[in-house]
Amino acid sequence: MKYNAGKYDIAVIGAGHAGCEAALACARMGMKTLLFSISLEAVANMPCNPHIGGSSKGHLVREIDCLGGEMGKNIDKTFTQLRMLNTSKGPAVYSLRAQADRKAYQAEMKHTLEKQENLYLKQAEIVDLCIESGKVKSVETNIGAIYEVDSIIVATGTYLKGKIFIGEVSFESGPDGVFPANKLSEALKREGVELVRFKTGTPARINKKSIDFSKMEIQEGDKNPEAFSFEDKIDPNVEQLPCYLTYTNEKTHEIIRANLHRSPLYGGEIKGTGPRYCPSIEDKVVRFADKERHQIFVEPIGRGTDEMYIQGMSSSLPEDVQIAMYRTLPGLENAEFTRPAYAIEYDCIKPDDLKLSLEYKKIDGLFFAGQTNGTSGYEEAACQGLIAGINASLKLKGKEPIILDRTQAYIGVLIDDIVTKGTNEPYRMMTSRAEYRLLLRQDNADLRLLEIGYKVGLVSEERYQKFLVKKKQIEDEIERIRNKTIKPTEKVNELLRKYNSSEITTGVKLVDLVKRSELTYKGLADIDEDRPELDEQVQKEVEIELKYEGYIKLQKEQVDKFKKLEEKLLPEDINYEDIKGLRLEARQKLNKVKPNSIGQASRISGVSPADITVLLIYLETYNK
Repeated sequence: MKYNAGKYDIAVIGAGHAGCEAALACARMGMKTLLFSISLEAVANMPCNPHIGGSSKGHLVREIDCLGGEMGKNIDKTFTQLRMLNTSKGPAVYSLRAQADRKAYQAEMKHTLEKQENLYLKQAEIVDLCIESGKVKSVETNIGAIYEVDSIIVATGTYLKGKIFIGEVSFESGPDGVFPANKLSEALKREGVELVRFKTGTPARINKKSIDFSKMEIQEGDKNPEAFSFEDKIDPNVEQLPCYLTYTNEKTHEIIRANLHRSPLYGGEIKGTGPRYCPSIEDKVVRFADKERHQIFVEPIGRGTDEMYIQGMSSSLPEDVQIAMYRTLPGLENAEFTRPAYAIEYDCIKPDDLKLSLEYKKIDGLFFAGQTNGTSGYEEAACQGLIAGINASLKLKGKEPIILDRTQAYIGVLIDDIVTKGTNEPYRMMTSRAEYRLLLRQDNADLRLLEIGYKVGLVSEERYQKFLVKKKQIEDEIERIRNKTIKPTEKVNELLRKYNSSEITTGVKLVDLVKRSELTYKGLADIDEDRPELDEQVQKEVEIELKYEGYIKLQKEQVDKFKKLEEKLLPEDINYEDIKGLRLEARQKLNKVKPNSIGQASRISGVSPADITVLLIYLETYNK
């Protein structure tokens, strides 16, 4: 028996990292929001690695925070270790990474959802969608409840027709033994949504008491760790749990090579495409046959458990093979498994079927976010969920969507990549994907995005006013340093000699000293007598802006050129088949993607510079 369960504004299907951000954004923007999870024990689950952030992903978390999302605040409350990565390189690639207390992270996020006004968290499987005249009407649960909604956000992660593989054994399942979502795939197909199969995996978990850490390299957290959220301060006295590093060896590789015939990955049972940048251990051994060893990280899952996560050894080999190969690693000779490694195959959509707002092109009010869009990673999922939630809410309010471009945010790079180019494998964010990464640093995420979060209603007035004060402090301090002259006194030259920096014989601007590679803004405090008291964040921003001024100026000039093409908007109703001069492949690709601008059109695979010239001529005629 089916029954009408009520009317809501937005339904979010799936309560992983994408679904949590989407639902919170919708509810905080005043929408009456439903959030469905097959199991409430799986809300904000970390079925794979128990950490947040890392190279490029840390940028995404900071950007989520500045747009009013929750991930950064949640990990700041529940971390077990914090480390800033890539500090030997430039600030463009600095990335904060946190080990998470997996259960604490889940519990904290679930409680945040439960407390949120306008948000209704429910345990149910969505088995059907009702679409009438190309517009969203309702969702139906596995027990017959029908909820009328004006918008749907699908954020199902790896649950859509999820199938787990461990050697010769396979069975239908979502991550961590939770039921898969089988019927929703059929409902989406019925509505014309094209699905593809992707694959990911996770390593075994091992009991801590069976590990000999004396044979491994220890990795401690930072002594004065930074927070992910610009609003948070981390207590340096909080106990941080260490991680450990060990390596595979030739014996490990021999066991893997001898058992490849038992791997469903090589036996053909797994049809889905796996992530190129996070391959299984058997894939690493085959693809990088010349490498004598591979790094393996041993990480705690939380403070209240002795389970350890073995980062870098995901596998679909049989459990007996897994045990044998894991025990060849230094420190894991007596390893006792608590959970074996497994591969999981799942359905996802083709993201080039989406608009840049993450709304499905052919169905009004249907949005997709997260791994359902062919991406991998908690952070990639969360940022898409936030954008989908914002845009679904703005659409119901009759407002234009928020579209972040490649010059504004890593989020903009990610969404532009998957929507414009599509992806034939699980997409992972990397700093190398961002052309303007010197401008898209993690330290200036608030300067880039916080105003947008404020305008859509996800950043409070109090936080916004504090941000304006910080922004003015940065501007004023940069101006003061530019104008201040340092005279060649003995005190000044003594300090310069201390840092092996050339002495001065005439007065120089303080900015010229700050720009010297061997000197720092903090290190010059003793000869900068009228320096104001400033927050650590302000000081860092001032130094980076001044030290890298030349490079930043150059990149801003590149951005100006980029913007000119982005500002040349293409009408939505163009039929590219009617434009003479376009090549056949270009016409097909342009009609599929329906780019917003000449700039987006230029990034579509299969559209050549000659095609762009034809479009520019057409657009000039069209505008006249």
